[in-house]
Amino acid sequence: MLTKENLEEILNIALSSGAEFAEIFLEENNVTHIICEDNKIEKVVSGTDVGTGIRVISGSTTNFASSTGQDLETLKKLAGELSASLRPGVKPQHAAAPLALTPTPPVFNQAIKRRPHEVSIDEKTDVVETLNKTARSYGDRIKQVTASYADVNQAVTIANSLGTYVEDNRIRTRFFVNVIAMKDNIIQTGYSAPGGSMGFELLEQYDPEKLARQATERALLMLNAPHAPSGIMPVVMSSEAGGTMVHEACGHSLEADFMVKGTSIFLDRLGKKVASDLITVIDDTTLPGRFGTLAFDDEGTPGQRTVLIENGILKGYMSDMYNARKLGMKSSGNGRRESFRHKPIPRMTNTIIAPGKSDPGEIISSIKNGILVKHMGGGEVNVVTGDFVFEVTEGYLIENGKVKHPVRGAIMTGNGPKVLEIIDMVGTDLGFQTGVCGKYDHAPVSDAQPTIRIPQIVIGGRA
Repeated sequence: MLTKENLEEILNIALSSGAEFAEIFLEENNVTHIICEDNKIEKVVSGTDVGTGIRVISGSTTNFASSTGQDLETLKKLAGELSASLRPGVKPQHAAAPLALTPTPPVFNQAIKRRPHEVSIDEKTDVVETLNKTARSYGDRIKQVTASYADVNQAVTIANSLGTYVEDNRIRTRFFVNVIAMKDNIIQTGYSAPGGSMGFELLEQYDPEKLARQATERALLMLNAPHAPSGIMPVVMSSEAGGTMVHEACGHSLEADFMVKGTSIFLDRLGKKVASDLITVIDDTTLPGRFGTLAFDDEGTPGQRTVLIENGILKGYMSDMYNARKLGMKSSGNGRRESFRHKPIPRMTNTIIAPGKSDPGEIISSIKNGILVKHMGGGEVNVVTGDFVFEVTEGYLIENGKVKHPVRGAIMTGNGPKVLEIIDMVGTDLGFQTGVCGKYDHAPVSDAQPTIRIPQIVIGGRA
């Protein structure tokens, strides 16, 4: 195990050729992953991944390398090579005033009731088998079920040349069920995938059997639904839909690396009106138990609550240290990486549209003819333009303020910033969705929104 003194020695070597910044990211990742497909347990993976990432920065040049394991001599050599490659021909020499690290106490601790490593594989496998059995109990129309369980215990140590020295232990647990139903060549899917920064007590909050039933019944419901209408119409997005839209349609555009590259739709709009007065968007790393919650980000910056848009006014960006410096700002604690093998980049954590003052029922009753969206599927967004396309996996027709029958095949198309500008009702409720963001590499996140009314948006359908 590397000591604080070992890390100081490695950092001093990394700085020896004149680097402005050096960083070490140590990781020990213990994982369990169980998958059931074709009505049988296909995979049980359990193991530990240990390694180190070292980064050095000089001006606009960043050098990064990783190594499996945490052998001191190997890491000293790696740090020297990274340092020398910044300024070829400069002989490495240790700094006259050696760096000294200052340990930082945790901002908060996870209140874990049942640590995953204390739970047997059999009990974890029971979760997956319950998901599969429950979904398949609905009969022959269920053609395929994929169920999985995963937990991660990630221990990290982060040290850098600014004197930062933090240690953190992150536990996350999640399960997933995806159901495919078919009738008369019509195929529909339903899924559920709760997760959190917590242990096996996740199962106390989210009952696997209940969520498997919900996912299966959603798929079966959509089998019998008529095609969605098409055209420009009002849409109510239920809080049950989670924050897919805020994540994709505007969240990525508020990440600082896109500002530095000049590709964000929100470039140079700080302090300007970018959304309806009813809209406040927040990225909050400190929410207890949420999937994107962190005591420290992957650069050692304490987790924090970052107001991005407040009452329609653009207030800030999500940034890591490197891009924050480029923009003349402080890091917002959004520097994240998939593992020790990756450099940190600006990423969302728990991103929400804050609740408003309207009763969700009143929002629905205000619609004469439109669509209620209760569950979102896949989609795409263009960060430069803000244009998006999302699949609606559970939607309903609204007629004269009443929710009528379900409709299938709806596609919602629009522009993220423009949608934010025209939202005219925001509910008092708030619904979360758990996911893994795939920007370059992968990071756990959660997104949330209240029930909102979009007065007009393009719906693609066949009716």
